[in-house]
Amino acid sequence: MLSREKAEQILENAELIYSAETIAETVQRLADEITRQLSGQYPLVLCVMKGAVVFAGHLLPKLMFPLTFNYVQVSRYHNTTHGGALNWLMFPQDAVQGRAVLVIDDILDEGVTLVEVRKKILDCGARSFHSVVLANKNTGIPKPFQADFVGFELPNRYVFGYGMDVYSVWRNLPAIYALQSGSG
Repeated sequence: MLSREKAEQILENAELIYSAETIAETVQRLADEITRQLSGQYPLVLCVMKGAVVFAGHLLPKLMFPLTFNYVQVSRYHNTTHGGALNWLMFPQDAVQGRAVLVIDDILDEGVTLVEVRKKILDCGARSFHSVVLANKNTGIPKPFQADFVGFELPNRYVFGYGMDVYSVWRNLPAIYALQSGSG
C-alpha cells in the first residue's frame, strides 16, 4: 500500500488537466446528448466499476428519463499504471437480454476493456449497445472501439482523479490530474 506521504507527493507534483468546473459542464453536455438519443428507449445503464463510479454518480441524476441501473466490474490495471489481461469480477448477464444498454466508463484508453464489454453485452442478447466515456485518451494509436458519447480528450499521460486512481488512491478528487512525466 502507498504511504500517505507518497500519495500526497504524487498530487503535489501532478499537473491539473481538467478542473471540477470544466468536468461539471462536460457532464451536463453529455447528459443532454444522451437524453436526446436514448430517452425513449428505457435503457439499462451499466457503470464500469470502479473508475466510472464518480462519473456515473454525477451523470445519472441528469438523465431525466426512466432507466434501470446496474454495474459491471472488470480490471486491467491491477494497481499498476499499465493495462494487463482483462479480469471479469461482476456481470449482470440476465439483465441485458432484449435491452438497450448504455455503458458508462471513465476513460477510453486503448479500447480493450470496452471492446470486451460490448461483445459480452451483445452476446447476452442486448437489443443495442451505447457507450459514454468521460474522456478519450489520445494515444496516437488506432483504437478498436469508439464511444458514442465522449466528454473530452486527454493527453497520452497517466491521469487520475474524478474516479480514476493512481496506485489505488485519489479517485476522490473533483478534478483530473496527470502524473508528472516519468512518474508512471
